[in-house]
Amino acid sequence: MSKLYIDIGGTYLRSELLKNGKIFKEKVSSHTISLNNYLEDKLKTCPDIRKIGISFAGQTNHGKILSSPNIAISEYNIKKYIEKKYHVSLKIDNDINCALLAEKEYSKAENMALLYIGTGMGAAVLEQGKIVRGESNLAYELGHVPFKKAPFRCGCGKDNCLELFSSGSGLKKWCAYYGLPAMSVEALKHSKDKRAKKIYKNFTEGLLRAGATLVTLANPKVLVLGGGVILSNPYLKDEVEKKIGKYALSSSLEELDLVLSQFKNASMEGAKRL
Repeated sequence: MSKLYIDIGGTYLRSELLKNGKIFKEKVSSHTISLNNYLEDKLKTCPDIRKIGISFAGQTNHGKILSSPNIAISEYNIKKYIEKKYHVSLKIDNDINCALLAEKEYSKAENMALLYIGTGMGAAVLEQGKIVRGESNLAYELGHVPFKKAPFRCGCGKDNCLELFSSGSGLKKWCAYYGLPAMSVEALKHSKDKRAKKIYKNFTEGLLRAGATLVTLANPKVLVLGGGVILSNPYLKDEVEKKIGKYALSSSLEELDLVLSQFKNASMEGAKRL
């Protein structure tokens, strides 16, 4: 019996196929193939797959994809469709919830919050050892909390989301808006261009507001910072530690441990734990 694990985000689809004791890894653009087509291709070429775990950078609930602003989707009720057609077991959850499963196992904390910044911004909370999900598995969609008005729109349709300022996709949009080449966080930080400095200032302010809101609302013991943008710029942890007190409820910070993710891809590791 083979097992297939997938982590799909706004930029890449990564997969790990466990077959005959070996791991076969693959990475493709998530813009060039839909998740459904990728799954069907894999199931046809490897018909002994019996278990599938998917970490998805979008909103999901009970096997259904609710929203996928950055990912090509051709079948939203994906669990029902794949399981009925191929007689396999499929589980899918939001990528940050998946990451939380991996981070939970690593730290052993019962009360934990994650703030991940990559292509987008995501958050998840563990309360007394259980993921806080809300009515439709949409709890802590922090990236879509209002922040400042932007001259363009988020994938959710609004023009004032935190994600528009403090995410990889948001930085690209701002650079394009100002006629600047795509720039990394580090390049924006050290640039002498006033527009670049403004982008960086808004990025860090959004990061601080997001972290402080999460800490104030969830009161975690551990706040994990992760995602591609954070892990490529680990000094951002120090920025948060120094300045989060200006934004968060002070009593919520007293017992807080602020740490960087120890996983190269926590979402993939979480998909294996679904």
